[in-house]
Amino acid sequence: MVAAASTTAYEAIETASRDEIATLQIERLRWSLRHAYDHVDHYRRKFDAHGVHPDDLKTLDDLRKFPFTTKADLRDNYPFAMFAVPRDQVVRVHASSGTTGKPTVVGYTQNDIDMWATLMARSIHAAGGRRGDMVHIGYGYGLFTGGLGAHYGAERLGCMVIPMSGGQTEKQVQLIVDFKPDIIMVTPSYLLNLADEFKRQGVNPASTGMRLGLFGAEPWTQQMRLEIEATFGIDAIDLYGLSEVIGPGVASECVESKDGPVIWEDHFYPEVIDPASGAVLPDGSYGELVFTSLSKEALPMIRYRTRDLTSLLPPTSRSMRRIAKITGRSDDMLIIRGVNVFPSQIEELILKQPKLSPHYLIEVWRDGHLDSFAVDVELKREYRYLPAVDKEYVAHTLQRHIKSFVGISTEVRIVDIGGIERSLGKARRVIDRRPGE
Repeated sequence: MVAAASTTAYEAIETASRDEIATLQIERLRWSLRHAYDHVDHYRRKFDAHGVHPDDLKTLDDLRKFPFTTKADLRDNYPFAMFAVPRDQVVRVHASSGTTGKPTVVGYTQNDIDMWATLMARSIHAAGGRRGDMVHIGYGYGLFTGGLGAHYGAERLGCMVIPMSGGQTEKQVQLIVDFKPDIIMVTPSYLLNLADEFKRQGVNPASTGMRLGLFGAEPWTQQMRLEIEATFGIDAIDLYGLSEVIGPGVASECVESKDGPVIWEDHFYPEVIDPASGAVLPDGSYGELVFTSLSKEALPMIRYRTRDLTSLLPPTSRSMRRIAKITGRSDDMLIIRGVNVFPSQIEELILKQPKLSPHYLIEVWRDGHLDSFAVDVELKREYRYLPAVDKEYVAHTLQRHIKSFVGISTEVRIVDIGGIERSLGKARRVIDRRPGE
C-alpha cells in the first residue's frame, strides 16, 4: 500500500475544537428546525402534535424532544410534499427504493448540490486523494446517488474523473489497465469481482498503480478490507452515506487511521438511539443511527432513523466523531449488491401474479465475491398441475418484475406446494447465508 502524501485537513472545520463545532451545530440546528417547520406541512403537523416548536431548542440535548422522521414519512408524502423549497428551486432529484415499490425521492437545490460536492471532495481528501489524481468511478449513475455523488466530489477536489458507472466488467478492467487511475470508487464486492476478471485476463490486480479505493453502498467487513488491500495493494477506505440524508459523503474514513468513518458533523448531527424505545443513548453505546441535517435546503431531515446499527466513537484523526462498522439493520431491509431490497417489495410483486401463492422465501448468499439472491415461491393449489413450460413462464415473469421494480436480478424457483416452511408466528421470509449476516 502507498500512504497518502499528506494528512492535513481539507477544510479548517475538520480540526476545529469541539466547542467550535458545537456552537456551529446549535446555530445550524435552529435554522434547520425552523426551515422545516415553516416550509413543510408534514413537519409542522408533527411538531405541533408532539408539543414542540423550533424555538424550544436551546441546547443540543433539546433535539431529543423532537419527533423522528422515517422512510414511511417520505413514502406517505411521495413524491414532493416533503420539499421545503418551491419546485423551481429544485435542480435535481435522486431516488432510492421504498417498501412498496415507490421510490424515496430526494430533492436538491443548487446550494445542496454544492454542499454535497464539497463534502465528497472532503471525503476523498480524507481518504488520501489529491488534486490531479485520476478517479475511476464504478458506482452506478442515474437516480442512485453513488455515481454522481462521487463524480461531483472528485471534480470539486480537482481530480480527473473516469465516469465508468457499473457493469461492463471486461471493459472496466481494460480501462484500469490502460488509464492507470490513482483511485477507484465502487462497491467493495464489485471490486473483488473485478479482481477475478483481472486474474482471468492474466493481469495482476496490484500492477495497475492504484493506491486508494473508497468503498460504500453496502456493508463490508474488516476481512474484506484486508482481502482488497492484499489483492490490489491499495488503502481501502470506508465511505458512508444514504440518499435520504444527502447520498455518499455523510461520513468517510481517514487514510491515516482507517478506524471508522468520520461524520461531517458541521452538516449532519448524529444520535444513536435504542431501536425499541427511541431513547437517546450515550456515545459508545450500540444502537440505531439517527441523523438531522443542518444545512439542507430542499429536503431537510429532522431526526431521520437510518435503521443502521452502530455506535458513535470519539474523534481521532479529525475533531468530529466517528461511527463504528455498520453491523446490521433494525428493520428487515436487505442490502444486496448496493440495492435496498425489502421482503415486502418482493411479496407485493408475488401477490400481483394470479398463479402464485403468498408463501415465499428469500435466500441470499455470497457467490465468490458478489451477493446472489433467489426467491422460492409456491403456486396456488389450483395451479399445482401446471405444465413445466407454464411454470417457467410464471417464474420468468416474476423475475422480470423484480428486476424492473426493485432493480436487481434474481433467480426465481417454483417449489412444490408445502415446500415453504409454515409458521404459527411470524413467517420466516429471509435466509441470509452471507458471512457475518
